Amino acid sequence: MGATIGIDLGTTNSCMAAMEGGRVTIIPNAEGERTTPSVVAFSKEGERLVGSIAQRQAVVNPDRTISSVKRHMGSKWKVRVDGKSFTPQEISAMILRKMRRDAEQYLGRDVTDAVITVPAYFDDSQRQATKDAGRIAGLNVLRIINEPTSAALAYGLDNGTPQKVMVYDLGGGTFDVSIIEIGDDVIEVLATSGDNHLGGDDFDERLVDHVVQAFKREQGEDLRRNAMAMQRVMEAAEQAKKELSAGFSAQINLPFISQNSQGPVHLDMTVTRAEFEQMTRDLVERTTAPVRMALDDAGIAPSELGCVLLVGGSTRIPAVQEHVRRITGKEPSASVNPDECVATGAAIQGDTLSGATTGIVRSSSLLLLDVTPLSLSIETVGGVATRLVERNSTLPVHYSKTFSTAASFQTSVEIKVLQGERPMAKDNKAIGTFRLKGIKRAPAGVPQIEVTFDIDANGILTVSAKDLDTGKEQSITIDDSDRMSDDEVQQAINDAEEYAEEDEFRRATMEVRQRAEKLLSEVDSALSAVGKQLEKSEKKQVKADAAELRRVLMRRPSKKERADPEEEGRRIVVAAEKLDRSSARLRELASQQQSS
Repeated sequence: MGATIGIDLGTTNSCMAAMEGGRVTIIPNAEGERTTPSVVAFSKEGERLVGSIAQRQAVVNPDRTISSVKRHMGSKWKVRVDGKSFTPQEISAMILRKMRRDAEQYLGRDVTDAVITVPAYFDDSQRQATKDAGRIAGLNVLRIINEPTSAALAYGLDNGTPQKVMVYDLGGGTFDVSIIEIGDDVIEVLATSGDNHLGGDDFDERLVDHVVQAFKREQGEDLRRNAMAMQRVMEAAEQAKKELSAGFSAQINLPFISQNSQGPVHLDMTVTRAEFEQMTRDLVERTTAPVRMALDDAGIAPSELGCVLLVGGSTRIPAVQEHVRRITGKEPSASVNPDECVATGAAIQGDTLSGATTGIVRSSSLLLLDVTPLSLSIETVGGVATRLVERNSTLPVHYSKTFSTAASFQTSVEIKVLQGERPMAKDNKAIGTFRLKGIKRAPAGVPQIEVTFDIDANGILTVSAKDLDTGKEQSITIDDSDRMSDDEVQQAINDAEEYAEEDEFRRATMEVRQRAEKLLSEVDSALSAVGKQLEKSEKKQVKADAAELRRVLMRRPSKKERADPEEEGRRIVVAAEKLDRSSARLRELASQQQSS
């Protein structure tokens, strides 16, 4: 039987673990390191290098060295080397393949299965891409789980006292925060939030900018024009960042960084912790909003937290730790290793899913309840995003809702699947579209079409639609690459907050418009059926009011009115109320005829 391992596939470094002899063991790589740099390189001879060996040659081979590929997962990004293009999945698979081989060497048996972690805010294309990377690497991916949840698993194994925990996960490329409740053999995620484009890489870049600008002021030369020099600067900046977490200053000394007419030029400068904190203050502050959102979504105050866990190497930065103390009022726990706890939790979950009898009953009995990070909807009449699954819904999710047709005698409907928090369809991300055909011809509103959303434990979505009369059914698995990017995900929530008031006006206007269109339809039908029973003047007034309402509905709003959606709604309401009054008798006559 093959072994099961847990893998933390990180932006900067990756880590793996397995259950051995009833305990979690961090598996060292072939070089004896407990973490593996998430770096891939191609030598001039075409050899593929992974990990430390790739990282070491980056200075002399920067154009053929790839790092931080995790930030591109689920996107259409590609890198071209020697005439061949590689996707993020393929580059990630190279890292995973090395880790699998190293694990087999350490464990002394084949590794067949894995649980791989992802940022909580990864959308389903990013999750699917991660799963594909595992499959390319020869692994059967048992589960994709969220990194903060995995960290909580590691913490809960040794700290099973019922409590609510905040996991503050600031890694190399992503930031997540989750509120997790640890109970008796149950770990339940209450809420999650984050920023998929914030991490240690951004802190490094600030320090790189500082060094490059200082060198340009002193020497008049822009190091960004020299790829080899920039690779040295980036490595030195990362090392200086680490030194500043332990000391109050760091020396950056790069001899022979460049050359001018006078000869070799050296870079020698000191960076203080105060300077570093000043240049990165806004990055630290960016973590505040996701923390507050997660607490609000979970419905708890910081004082109700039993523990705050710091996960990810970037949480070693003193300013980050101080920020966490300030916004939570809690002293962060030091009981988990920020570099290894995610892999530890993944190994625990892998043990549970594999059904292995490892001698530790607690691991096999743990129930993990994770959540979906964003709301899911379909587009309905008037361009409204009708929500079926709310963000922070517990996985797996199965939800159905019955809809009908908007026009009479439709034989097909288009189902557009949306992801995001805005009430109007056009303001969210369309992640999939399919058409249900073979609907029985009937008046509008008669067909019963059941739309079902299924989200599995990996967070991967399947949508189906079924005509309850004919039994015709169509479905789509949302597994292509045309999904929300990491920036779009965060922007979706930011926009929802920024434009909340405007969105409400627009939704209300759309509802007013739909009611007005329904009234017009009723009046048109009544005029055809019983219009002859009205006095000539009365009939003339109804027609005039109907024409006015139709004109208002068809009128294109001015630029000023588009900026003020409430005004458009008021115009429609006034015209609709006028028609409603003048057509009251007409509609009453039509109703009497219908009932007789």
